[in-house]
Amino acid sequence: MAGFRTHITVSTACGIVYGGAAVEPLGFSSETGFLAAGVTAVGGMLPDLDSDSGIPVRELSGLAAAVIPLLFVRRMIHEGISTEGILATLLFTYVLIRYGVANLFRRLTVHRGMYHSIPAMFIAGLCVYLAYYSPDRSIRILLACGVMLGFLSHLILDEVYSVDWRGLRPKLKSSAGSALKLASSSTVATATCYLILGALLYLVYLDYQQIILD
Repeated sequence: MAGFRTHITVSTACGIVYGGAAVEPLGFSSETGFLAAGVTAVGGMLPDLDSDSGIPVRELSGLAAAVIPLLFVRRMIHEGISTEGILATLLFTYVLIRYGVANLFRRLTVHRGMYHSIPAMFIAGLCVYLAYYSPDRSIRILLACGVMLGFLSHLILDEVYSVDWRGLRPKLKSSAGSALKLASSSTVATATCYLILGALLYLVYLDYQQIILD
């Protein structure tokens, strides 16, 4: 499979292109373009949260603990939460993700399981869409698609690196097909993944209905 540094390099390159396209020709502001580039780069690292190696997990859990709470800031401001409440929430969420969720995630996932899949990519995108508040829904869609683009670049790289190109005839390694997949050998893991995806789609539907009512 591709190395952690390779994934970061490719997803960052994708982010630069995506962020630039968001500004021109799509017409978003430069600040929004920078944010889109950043979440795309981070999206390319997310699948390594299920890695057996300690370095990617340690780095990513720290990054996730710092970035994810920030996505909720605008939503909390919109809900009228005080500055002290926002700071307390950011601190609590950081500790919860860094030392609680990350450890639980490592225990419940296996490398190249359902977290390395197409449904997981959509889950990541939907989470960003729901977490980030903006009166302009196109910005939320832009960021969600950016995360999914980065996530997809990781999956594609893993599949490319699962082919042994040495010799006259390329050979598939045992890891081939374990990234770009819709289901895994574990029925429980597959069902759980699709249940989460279904629940997030329902929340997006409710959010859309609320926008229409407003």
